[in-house]
Amino acid sequence: MKTNCKNLMQWAGGLTLLVGVAAHAALPAAWQHAQPFDVASPGLVKISLPAATLDAARPALEDLRLYDASGNELPFFIERPAPVSKAIQSARSFQISLNAATTVLTLETGLTQPLNGVTLESPAQNFIKAVRVEGSADGQSWSPLAQGQPIFRQSSGAGQLQVSFPPTAGRWLRLTVDDQRSAPIPFTGARLHAAAAVTPPSETQIATIAERNENPGETRLTLNLGAANLDVAAVKIETAEPLFTRVVTLAVPQIAETGLYEQVIGQGVIYRVAIEGQPTTANLSVPLETQVRARELVLLLRNDDSPPLPISAVQIERRPVYLVFLARTAGTVQLLTGNKFCSAPHYDLAALGANLKNTAVTPIAIFPLTENPDYRAPEALAGLEVAGAALDVSAWKYRKPVQVGRGGAQQVELDLDVLAHAQPGLADLRVMRGSNQVPYLLQRTSISRAITPVVTLANEAKNPKLSRWLIRLPQSHLPLTRLTCAATSPLFQRSVSVAEEFADERGDTFRRQLGSATWTQTPERKGKEFSLTLDGVTQSRTLMIETENGDNPPIALEKFAAFYPAIRVLFKAQPNDPLLLYYGNPQAGPPSYDLSLVAGELLTADKVAAPLAAEEPLKKPAWAERQMPGSGGIIFWGILAVVVAGLLLIISRLLPKAAPPA
Repeated sequence: MKTNCKNLMQWAGGLTLLVGVAAHAALPAAWQHAQPFDVASPGLVKISLPAATLDAARPALEDLRLYDASGNELPFFIERPAPVSKAIQSARSFQISLNAATTVLTLETGLTQPLNGVTLESPAQNFIKAVRVEGSADGQSWSPLAQGQPIFRQSSGAGQLQVSFPPTAGRWLRLTVDDQRSAPIPFTGARLHAAAAVTPPSETQIATIAERNENPGETRLTLNLGAANLDVAAVKIETAEPLFTRVVTLAVPQIAETGLYEQVIGQGVIYRVAIEGQPTTANLSVPLETQVRARELVLLLRNDDSPPLPISAVQIERRPVYLVFLARTAGTVQLLTGNKFCSAPHYDLAALGANLKNTAVTPIAIFPLTENPDYRAPEALAGLEVAGAALDVSAWKYRKPVQVGRGGAQQVELDLDVLAHAQPGLADLRVMRGSNQVPYLLQRTSISRAITPVVTLANEAKNPKLSRWLIRLPQSHLPLTRLTCAATSPLFQRSVSVAEEFADERGDTFRRQLGSATWTQTPERKGKEFSLTLDGVTQSRTLMIETENGDNPPIALEKFAAFYPAIRVLFKAQPNDPLLLYYGNPQAGPPSYDLSLVAGELLTADKVAAPLAAEEPLKKPAWAERQMPGSGGIIFWGILAVVVAGLLLIISRLLPKAAPPA
């Protein structure tokens, strides 16, 4: 019975919406979306814009318009609540008293407004302590403000030195640091945080974890916010891990001249710590206070030697966006969005009064987005031409078919074949439909893809103190960024280096250093993995890891892995488009497409993953390119021998012949 009633109510609501749209005066034909809502009585109206409205509109809401039932445009005001910047300044006086089991910091604030936090300054490393906070108006009588507030700093860089407490207007603060379980640490200063007079409103919603990638020492989450153009105040992570600390970085795709990159927009520390004798304290939120124009938000958690953090959900706290207008009559009002080319409106808002921001939010239900009946909806990414200029691809050596299914925005991740045979900067990539180019954006992500190489131990009998491992890669010329391995030996300290050897066409062998680092392993160290950053694109398929053992026994290594960055190509395609990805032209320059006008639309669109098919060689490589490292010398010296023999024959014929004997 409840289900039938619910269906009946939904049917009735939909019917009311259709009748309202049909009965409304003709809407401007340049706007794509309409959202009707009913105003019960004349007066000042303040509504919170739904996330779907922000997603459909332009980032600054330049295309938002209001029309009443008679077709009259209504002036409006946009209000974006945001926290007021809080004053942060050093304490007027800072006194330290070192006792048997505590360190007492007495601060004279020098501020008249209420305070709600203190950030301590200390050069100490690797500590965790509990702090008690008290306030006083005269420096004599003290009232408790907070108990068991944690401060800590780890060798990984994660640190928390801010102590929070309820707003207080006292002239003095006293912080007592508990030193019972660890040695005292030095403090060099304190910064005071003024409390905000008004806390801006916020709304909480779940962010979908669209992708999770485990990089060496780092977890990368791609979050789908569900809408673009959201004013994100904070990101909160939900995890059941009992004790942990993590440095969290937030990034968004950023459009640049050469493609898409990830731009860092926020950073913080999340933790759940327990100090003996104190209750467990946690902070799982990272502040942001930034408008995220894309639907995607990248979240990076630095794990270092700790295992990846189990994450059950991610929430975002967003600031609402209010629309305020004066309804002269009761009735249906149309909210329009979806015009890429209109200018921002300029209204005379004197009629709305001086207290716009003090208006209470009106409880009005806004209907979902509908298509403007007077507007012919364009295709997805209509501003993006799917066919570019013609191109002769006879100079390209390789291609791969792109398997396009559903039309719209496409996302192709480059595989090892493309990365190995294309130019290092990928300037020779071309997406082709027949003889015409398809404009694309190149997206360089922070995702690391792993390769499991074939590893053999190659120690030399004449040098027993040197340990060497040969790393066989699936391709040469790969843009490797990192090499990792694990040790079964519990205790050692070694200098580890990675190099490669390759030969030119003359047979001369070159040794190139790719990276080196010191590896210290102790039984107390949690992680047994070693990570080494590599410099530059590899030239050969075989790398060498070497370490000098001295008079120590050799170390045992296992679980080798090499990593390269995930790079993607974004473009628009029609359903089942016969597209080809061309690469392998060392003489090609980078393409120049007019994508800047629609790059934002391509970025915010829901993208379809289009896989690549098998590689198709188009022409044989040049003679020099066919020579494998180490084999060029045989051919070179063979040809050189033939040339020398020919020259000797010519010289022998030019020399004068000896006279016959008398």
